Parts: sequence; C-alpha cells; structure tokens
Amino acid sequence: MLGTGILQGLAVTAKNFVGSYHDPARMVTQEYPDVPAKLPAAYRNFPFLVTENATDPMGTLHCVACQICEKECPPQCIYIEKSKDKKPDATGKMQLYPTVFAIDTAVCMGCQICVEVCPFDSIKMDKVFEVAATDRFSGLLLNREQLAKSNAYYNQIHPTEAAEVDARLAAERKAAEEKARAAAAAAAAKAAAKTAGSAP
Repeated sequence: MLGTGILQGLAVTAKNFVGSYHDPARMVTQEYPDVPAKLPAAYRNFPFLVTENATDPMGTLHCVACQICEKECPPQCIYIEKSKDKKPDATGKMQLYPTVFAIDTAVCMGCQICVEVCPFDSIKMDKVFEVAATDRFSGLLLNREQLAKSNAYYNQIHPTEAAEVDARLAAERKAAEEKARAAAAAAAAKAAAKTAGSAP
C-alpha cells in the first residue's frame, strides 16, 4: 500500500514523542546546572596527580619525576623539573620528586597517553569539566599544587581502576617491607656470627 512506510515512521515518531513525557528512559534532558550531570564511567577530561595523603599532598605525591609523560605528550603541554634530593615514594623506595609539574590545559587534548605510559600510576584522568577561566594563559596553566588530588578522590571517580592500583601498590609495599626485614635479619645474623667468631 502506498504510504505505508511513511505511516510507520510517523508512528515511531509519535511513540517517542509521547514517551518522552512519561517514560524515564526517554527523559534525556538534564536540568543542568541545577542537577549535576551524570558522567559515564569512562569519561575523562584533564590529568591530575595522585597523592597518598590529602593533608600532605606535596609530601606524598606518587610522581617520581621520571619525565616519561613529558616526553610522550603529543602536544608537549607537560613541564617537569626534578628534585635534587630523594624521598620515599608510594611503595617506600627512595625516589626523586617533581619540584615543578605543570600542565597547560589550553593545549592538552585529553588523549590519556600520559596515563598509559606512567609506570608509577601517578597521573590519572579527571572528570571535572567545569574549568573555565577568565585568563586563558595563567588561568589554564595548572601547577602541581592545583593538579594534586588525593587517592580517596581517585577511588571516588574511578573506583574499579583505583582498587586495582591500590592492591598492586599494597603488594609492592609488603614485598619491600619483607625484603627490608630479611636484609636486617641477615645483617644481624652476620654481625652476631662475627662477634661470636672474635670472642676468646
């Protein structure tokens, strides 16, 4: 029958139109900004630096200033300066740390390559998208103090991924502690044997 396809298409349109008023699955419009936007689990925006302790963010950064992310960044928007001294990292090993860590979000394209290449799980992608600034230069150039966010925040926005990272870091810390205890026990045994051998 002539026009059947048109009638079927109009029926689908009418069904969707009526459903958009009473079917929650069809109510796609969000009352933003009054109602916060619900972002997908894999949503990403700009990177941030993971810190172990929110009360001492600069003292507990996971970053060890290896500069791999700086070298691999396609638009070259990351700038890092290494420290001269060392401090314990997230697993307890003595490591360098960044005295300067800056990301130019005006240039960053959110590709996540910095996250993929980081061997220390120190840089992750944020979900904050309300990043407008009145100054497009200094306002969009974020330093390490602005980039640092706690591990608790990371667990909040990426719970599954953060749980895997925490488990791996905990295992590495445990292995490092056991290695240190074994080394201390061996040193003590060696010292005891040396003392016993020198006794008359």
